[in-house]
Amino acid sequence: MTNSTTTPPRGSGPPPGAGTSGHLPVNGLNMYYEVHGEGRPLVLLHGELTTIGTSFGSILPLLAGNHRVVAVEQQAHGHTADIERPLTYEQLADDTAAALRHLSVRDADILGFGMGSGIAVCLAIRHPELVRKLVLATPAYDRDGFHPGVVEDMAALSPEHLAGSAFEEDYLRTAPRPQDWPVLIERVKRLNLEFVGWPEEAVAAIRAPALIVVGDSDVVRPEHALSMFRLLGGGVAGDVAGLPSSQLAVLPGTGHLALMERAEWLTPMVEAFLETPVRAKP
Repeated sequence: MTNSTTTPPRGSGPPPGAGTSGHLPVNGLNMYYEVHGEGRPLVLLHGELTTIGTSFGSILPLLAGNHRVVAVEQQAHGHTADIERPLTYEQLADDTAAALRHLSVRDADILGFGMGSGIAVCLAIRHPELVRKLVLATPAYDRDGFHPGVVEDMAALSPEHLAGSAFEEDYLRTAPRPQDWPVLIERVKRLNLEFVGWPEEAVAAIRAPALIVVGDSDVVRPEHALSMFRLLGGGVAGDVAGLPSSQLAVLPGTGHLALMERAEWLTPMVEAFLETPVRAKP
């Protein structure tokens, strides 16, 4: 979800020429990807209306020091051109899975932000063999997970609301067809308005351990993040039952757009979670 009254910080992103990049033929798309660093694969899935740099510019260089970071740009976002089909989480997850197979990525850690967290959940449900661990930043598994008014605010979003924003500037700089900016906004609005999520049973059946991260003033209610944590095996007395494989972090003084900018908090949390040996989920 994107709050139309604020914009992400400007000028973020990995240094030009860092890593490798290209396009992959994926389900009718010409999907853009970047690869940075070496090590166990860590896949970054960006938020709606953004690019790899907009979502992960602060944290990507830090993560690339210990991981082979693979980042993709979804249909109609950034360097990936739009095609004639709606955005759905199922299709975006299938596109991501196909891209990872093209790149011979298996058993990967997945970090998704906003829309990317929904893609990550869907990927773990539909393509579990590709997923080792999940880092879900601002996830919602159903529509009630958002604060009242958030979805309605998205329904009113227009190009005028985002004029001059970093969202618009990044799109105009990277998109193969910059004139399609209003089309992307309409596609994202429809994605949010039609979002129903996944049954609790499907979320609870995810085998990959998850680190759930939200801001205390995020678009997702903290109660919902706690509910998802419990579905994924959390919410126990760790000193008695043992620590669960999944973890929950609520960042203080943090809204949605600032979440991924908390690199000094997020990086050690993510690294510690990914380094913990995977334990079988009960």
